[in-house]
Amino acid sequence: MKPSEQTTQQIERFLKKIAQKFPANEDTSLVTDIHIRVSQDSGEMVAFDDDDKEITRCVVEQWIGNTDEDFYDNVECVLHNTIATFNILADNLGILKPYSFVLENDDKETVGELYIADDDTVIIGKDLMEGLDSDLNSFLDTLLKEN
Repeated sequence: MKPSEQTTQQIERFLKKIAQKFPANEDTSLVTDIHIRVSQDSGEMVAFDDDDKEITRCVVEQWIGNTDEDFYDNVECVLHNTIATFNILADNLGILKPYSFVLENDDKETVGELYIADDDTVIIGKDLMEGLDSDLNSFLDTLLKEN
């Protein structure tokens, strides 16, 4: 699923609303995660803090009624890329670091970690990790054969 320009703009506004709730110049909040729940039926995207208090919400029209089996994988990729693009915004919330943006489904089950705001930690995307096990095993086999 390639996000439309409208979808990207909606996610950007969504992130800006989160940033407004946690301005960097005020007292640092003790929130450890921003939970983002996306509904496959309604296309609704809602952000919650650790105490399950709603921060903001929006509806992404492109996601309404999407019945794809890999819906959450696609949404995870879109959100990860968008948050990474606006990393200055995501990294500078008035929240004690490290904190994470976490994607959840309708049942409040974690689908994936989208972004970690920490000066020392980086999330490597799924596309980079694919095949890593086989590459490392191949490398190790070659190394062991040489000895």
